Amino acid sequence: MPEGYPKPKVSLLPTYFLPNEDGELEAVTDSTPLIRRFENDYEGRSVIPVDPVLALLNDLFEDYGDEWLTKAMFHYRWAHEADWKNAGPLLIYWGSTVIQDEMAKSMSDHFSKRQIDRLYVVGSNEATAPIIEAAYARFIDILDQLIGQKGYVLGARPSSADFAILGQLSQLAIVEPTSSKITREISARVRAWVDRMEDLSGVNPEPEDWYSVEDATKALRPFLVEIGRTYTPVMLANAKAVMAGEKTFETSVDGTHWTQPIFKYQAKSLSWVRQAYFDLNPVDQKKVDQIIEGTGCEALFTS
Repeated sequence: MPEGYPKPKVSLLPTYFLPNEDGELEAVTDSTPLIRRFENDYEGRSVIPVDPVLALLNDLFEDYGDEWLTKAMFHYRWAHEADWKNAGPLLIYWGSTVIQDEMAKSMSDHFSKRQIDRLYVVGSNEATAPIIEAAYARFIDILDQLIGQKGYVLGARPSSADFAILGQLSQLAIVEPTSSKITREISARVRAWVDRMEDLSGVNPEPEDWYSVEDATKALRPFLVEIGRTYTPVMLANAKAVMAGEKTFETSVDGTHWTQPIFKYQAKSLSWVRQAYFDLNPVDQKKVDQIIEGTGCEALFTS
């Protein structure tokens, strides 16, 4: 951290130092509100669709990437021996390459055990592992179909949802041996997409590059069905438990009992998606309702 700069509440990447309401610098780390702030402050190369219906879907897909795919990322990093033996040393040496081997091994062993013991925090256990892994494989196939049509999730230009997904796949598709193998076996297209997403400076997006609402209705349905199947029951149960002041929550995903500690932040992020829906005018709300009908996502806005 640069000397003299404020420290973030939680050390995360990216960290921006931006003026607050009083004109004083503060450390800001949350990518979702950061993107919206930059959208308001700068023109051109927007990652939020202009159409409010597509913008709502983008919010939902972004939150899926941020809050559901993190379960797969944490699970695959620490649930399998090949993966935690790979990740532990990497995380130490990413911090410093001059640490002596003996010290690095001790730090790696200690940190790996801590993380393995915390798998329950994201709901990963022997019962749910097959659910998480099957969901990841389905998602890679869905993403393969989407980017095979226009290049990105919401058309021929990247959205904030693409970048949320990239954040998880930059680890799942590259770093973790088990999930990277699965990714490559299912889709060479997705594996290549992750590399392409690292530098989009040459992309010149045009307004017509976004899907029309009509095209989006068909193209995005498999993704919405997947969200309704996994993200929706978990996020709703978590939000309900947070509101009730409980410490854990329970739900069912694919007929399997799911329990984990609450995530207050995930209740907040879901509230942002829900508020975006209720801020739509009646005509656009109806369009969203028609797109998500029968996907399981309806519960996000009716429960």
